[in-house]
Amino acid sequence: MGKSLKEYAKKNKIKYFMISFTDIFGAQRAKLVPSQVISEMEKDGAGFAGFATWLDMTPAHPDMLAIPDPKSVIQLPWQPDVAWLASDLVMEGKEVLQAPRNVLKKLITEANTKKFRVKTGIEAEFFLIKRDGSAISDEYDNAEKPCYDQQAVMRKYDVIKEICDSMLKLGWGPYQNDHEDANGQFEMNFEFDDALATADKHSFFKFMVKSIAEKHGLRATFMPKPFSHLTGNGCHAHISVWDLAGKKNIFENKKADLGLSDDGFNFLGGLMKNAKSIVAITNPTINSYKRINAPVTQSGATWAPNTITWSGNNRTHMVRIPGPGRFELRLPDGSTNPYLLQAIIIAAGTIGIEKKLNPGKRYDNDIYTDKETENKVEKLPSNLMDALREFSNNSELKNKLGLEFSNAFIKLKNQEWNKFTNHLSEWEIENTMDI
Repeated sequence: MGKSLKEYAKKNKIKYFMISFTDIFGAQRAKLVPSQVISEMEKDGAGFAGFATWLDMTPAHPDMLAIPDPKSVIQLPWQPDVAWLASDLVMEGKEVLQAPRNVLKKLITEANTKKFRVKTGIEAEFFLIKRDGSAISDEYDNAEKPCYDQQAVMRKYDVIKEICDSMLKLGWGPYQNDHEDANGQFEMNFEFDDALATADKHSFFKFMVKSIAEKHGLRATFMPKPFSHLTGNGCHAHISVWDLAGKKNIFENKKADLGLSDDGFNFLGGLMKNAKSIVAITNPTINSYKRINAPVTQSGATWAPNTITWSGNNRTHMVRIPGPGRFELRLPDGSTNPYLLQAIIIAAGTIGIEKKLNPGKRYDNDIYTDKETENKVEKLPSNLMDALREFSNNSELKNKLGLEFSNAFIKLKNQEWNKFTNHLSEWEIENTMDI
């Protein structure tokens, strides 16, 4: 972009800027600002009431200002007179420490002081469903094994094409689009990038997919498990660490086991040792645990982990190493906060490097069917409350993320859990009414 957002607006015929931030629960909040006042907003920010979003604030808190990051600006491909901006939250001249993008930026700065930069790619899966959420949008998409179904993907060609064309126009380097393992489910991949850039793209991607789906009379959902009999929405993260110049992959050692260096294994060790706590961030909703603890689905496999194990190129484990210099964390789901996902990866991985943690034993079996091994390894938490307890007791990880954020996250998520437990479900009525 040019020297200022005002110049960017003039050059690209922008009428409005969408100054956006993501709150703790991953909800995207924004104000639509006329381009005529963007210079003021670029300097002072757009005002929000923090209590009106999922942040740990009250109506008595002063104005929270969202300062747009000019480097994040994206012209909406489907509405080119509007540009989107990720922003950083401040209050009374100080950073809002519980704001997810601020949490991530702090951890990136810390990683840079250790002479490394984290690069990631994400695989965000989603369903295209009817507007009322009652069913998938394609009645003919009913195969038992629908993954890579060419007829099904072409029936949604107009939607998939518009999303991919948008990513091509934005220079994201999309390289493949496919029908995923569940009926009505799709995945679209784009090139990996620095952690902050990936988080901004991830946030915008969810907004873009939902918006384009609505334009076509459909609804897109990233919900972890919207249909009990189908595979859920994952959000796998591919992770590597580079030198500050971004030229050398510190994780790569082609002479080592699986092509992963000592630093790579230590980073992995941090994720493995903290997995029970990490899951509160990577799988942050009540519905999340219907994906990672699901019974076998219609296709024959859930494709989601339920054990704290790692492997080579094996998709039944929580982490797989598909090639030299990187690994794939298969734990996160579609509800994960784009900024907190990157933050928890860096926080846990940094702990692993600092303490030279060993990831433990490698498993190359099918953990889904090898019940003897499954009973010997640690399991992931079975519900959100168990995950929150693990996170609450992990003082090292909480300190890495920042106590103001960690305490706010735990408080709000405990409130969410309490609302859930107070809800009377149809299942309870059906199974308890006559006892």
